[in-house]
Amino acid sequence: MSSVLSFFGMEFVGEDEQLLLEHLTKTEVFNGPQMVWLPPFRKSAEKRKAIPLGPLEYCSVRNTFNGEQRIENGPQLLFLNAYDECSEVHNVISLKKNEFVRFLDKRTGKVRVEKGEQGQVLPGAYETILDNAGVRTAVDLKCNEYLRIEDKATGSIRVERGEKLVFLGGFEEVVGSKQKAIDIDSERAVLIRNLRTGQQSLVTEQQTFFPSSDEEIVEVRPLIKLAEYEGCIIRGKEGEDQYFFGSNPEQRCFFIPPHSTMVSLLWSRGRRRERRDLVLTKVDLRPMYMSFEFTCRTADNVELVLEGSFFWEIVDLQAMMRFTSDTSGDVCNHARSKFIERVSKVTLQQFMSDFNKIAEKVHKDDDTFYTQRGVLIHSLEVTGYRCAEASTAQILEQIIQETTNRMNRLQQQESENEVHLHQIKGDIEEEKAKEELLQVQIANSNARSTMEGLAEAERVKSFLSALQEEVPAVEKRVEIWNILRKRDALEAVSNGNSRIYYTPSDVDLSIKCE
Repeated sequence: MSSVLSFFGMEFVGEDEQLLLEHLTKTEVFNGPQMVWLPPFRKSAEKRKAIPLGPLEYCSVRNTFNGEQRIENGPQLLFLNAYDECSEVHNVISLKKNEFVRFLDKRTGKVRVEKGEQGQVLPGAYETILDNAGVRTAVDLKCNEYLRIEDKATGSIRVERGEKLVFLGGFEEVVGSKQKAIDIDSERAVLIRNLRTGQQSLVTEQQTFFPSSDEEIVEVRPLIKLAEYEGCIIRGKEGEDQYFFGSNPEQRCFFIPPHSTMVSLLWSRGRRRERRDLVLTKVDLRPMYMSFEFTCRTADNVELVLEGSFFWEIVDLQAMMRFTSDTSGDVCNHARSKFIERVSKVTLQQFMSDFNKIAEKVHKDDDTFYTQRGVLIHSLEVTGYRCAEASTAQILEQIIQETTNRMNRLQQQESENEVHLHQIKGDIEEEKAKEELLQVQIANSNARSTMEGLAEAERVKSFLSALQEEVPAVEKRVEIWNILRKRDALEAVSNGNSRIYYTPSDVDLSIKCE
């Protein structure tokens, strides 16, 4: 604005202007359009523009004379009074259906809440927007969601459940963020704490669970399921331990009670049990294998690295908990100390020939240690060994190679002997079979001869009996039979290609020379 002093003591004020005239004792304004005569005695005369306010605009006006404030909203052409000061022009607040705004009255401290759906929302003359964000969005809750809201004026907390839009009151703030309700079923339960009493309780009734205003969800607890070969330990609020076993049908499925936790066991792992970071909450009670590796030294000062395995099982979980918190580490460390003790008493040669016997003595001669810890060692075997030093390892390798070659040669010789033995057994069986065949042939021949003899005797008997009357003398009848037998022989020979030779005595032939 500029100060204008009319040459004729007169000022022309336009229709969107006003003249601020400061007299010697007072100040007044003249709104246009008009012509204003200026008094000769005045401090100043200043023309300024009126403030145009649109339909969606407002401004705050302060009277510097008495300090009062007022709100002017459009649409209008705002002419200020003589002592008025105007702040910057603001847009009015438009609220959607899911929006709200809170105003704080600085004179009374009261909070006014305006909720959507509204077009022109204006603060009061002494009100400011409470929230830095200005217009805020209501919290939309689904059917399975809830929200905690705290009243800062009273400290009370309420819980709003979906489905709904949640608008905050004047002094209310959201605690945390919206949460999902917990679906409690046969597999899940909810552990809650009463904030007034501090007591815990476990909700297992199947439902969609929303906590009340004085309840806090501590955790969602899953159903603990134990296989038939598993066990676990539950520690109560008084520190007592309760043991659950899957072999007991009543303990196979359960929820952890309030003020109780499942005991976690921290066992060692690795072939040398160098890392104790294996966390177990359920203990496998089946027999199992566990490998190991450690270093020991023989009586002739050879350092060996032994490799082997345990076949073991936990038979008494209570005893195990009383004596150790690292069962696998204790078993391997104890076996290592016993191996070191026994291997130090034998030479390398003795160890190579009797290492399995040494392993057997290690666990059989010291059952008390394992029994106290509820452990049963079924077997302990050394599956391999090697020298820790390279030079000694090379010598041991040569010994092992020579032993292997000797065993191969023995095996080869045994194979050849076995083949030869089978050949001898085959010959024996063949001769036995021939002997049996010969005996059968002899028996058959004897039987055949007997039959032929009996038949011949019957023929002789019949012949002699038939000639008894004609030839009473037996000798004559026998002689006749012999003659007939010769005739049969000659007939058989004559029918074939055979030749018969007679000696002189056979034909009663004599040769005379003259």
